[in-house]
Amino acid sequence: MKKYVCLTVLTALILSLGCIGVAHAEIIPPYGPGQQIGYPAVVLCERLTLREKPSSSSKAMQTLNYGDRPIVVGADHPTGAKKENGFVYCTLGDSEDTPCGWINSDYIIINPAWYVTEKETSVYAWNDTAAPKVALLDIDTRLPILKEEGDWYVISLRGAAGWIHK
Repeated sequence: MKKYVCLTVLTALILSLGCIGVAHAEIIPPYGPGQQIGYPAVVLCERLTLREKPSSSSKAMQTLNYGDRPIVVGADHPTGAKKENGFVYCTLGDSEDTPCGWINSDYIIINPAWYVTEKETSVYAWNDTAAPKVALLDIDTRLPILKEEGDWYVISLRGAAGWIHK
């Protein structure tokens, strides 16, 4: 009888210790009507045309400007964004009646990380603090990060790239 009590206590102890390492996760519900259907993107050039078909010669539907944020459809699927001829399919909003079409993927960044300044921040022409300063950013300026290289971030700045020291 003592063996069964000890075995029961030991089993309960093992089960309770096993529960300690359980990870907590945020549960994200499936998209419902009117919710975002892909990943946000950011236009990196001065002007970008939303087209009816995935071709530069296709009918222009609307012009997007630097910093506009279309939503790339299908980018959340394992196979990636709906892409054809270097164009990605996107929508300009998250409701059913917003324009949808194709934009050239060379001129956007999909689901970027963002750099938000906490103080006035210098932007350099290349990754050296002795390089020419190309901009001085105000507090709370938000810019998409193009890449991270060592102690530097390459950010999109008015359609060009600049370097910010970490």
